Amino acid sequence: MARCSRSGAVIPTHPIAGPHRYPPRVSDADPLSTRDAILLEAQHCFADQGFSGTSLNDIAAGVGIRKTSLLHHFPNKEAIYREVFESALSEWVGRVEKAVAEPNLEGWSKADHVVTAAFDFFRSNPEFVRIMQREALDGQGHLGVDLGTVLKPFFDRAVGFFETEMGEGRFRKHDPAQLIITGTSAILGFFSDAPFWAGVLGHDALDPDFLDARMDHLRAFFLSVLEPVD
Repeated sequence: MARCSRSGAVIPTHPIAGPHRYPPRVSDADPLSTRDAILLEAQHCFADQGFSGTSLNDIAAGVGIRKTSLLHHFPNKEAIYREVFESALSEWVGRVEKAVAEPNLEGWSKADHVVTAAFDFFRSNPEFVRIMQREALDGQGHLGVDLGTVLKPFFDRAVGFFETEMGEGRFRKHDPAQLIITGTSAILGFFSDAPFWAGVLGHDALDPDFLDARMDHLRAFFLSVLEPVD
């Protein structure tokens, strides 16, 4: 996985971002556009070093261009950060909305479908989780918006879903808000702390096979929590 670098590294060939946002380089004859390479390198830098710890020189060096060339594509660091963050957030919301809108699902089938869609997005975009966590810790952060306020309608709708399913007897009764906080933290916390877990586990925490096992564990755990008691 390419990392934020101050050594003038070449354009990375294996980006972890969503395929339609920052497409991977297929060959030397089909490189990333400079603009996409800037966004990809910025994503690495913001995840590793935060907004304040990242400079335009860091991003330019990682792409292998001069700062003046970078400024032909973006007027400032804030504009780069906004595009990186809002593009990923929009894709995440879109995937979750699509999963929620899937017809003919209820109870565990619907919850499982939505959780799997969210997990699959984060496994493809783990750096976005770290950027999002930094943004949440900063309050209004660097976008001039309160991320919690933006996501509150989704939280409220999820609370309503669980209240309905519990009322119909398809889920065991819990405090819906606490349940959502616990589930969200289990997913986001793992991805944001992946470098820590790599040290504890002694292997890459984002290894595909390990992520498959992690997803299976989470699905089994959530089912055991939600399954009604006879």
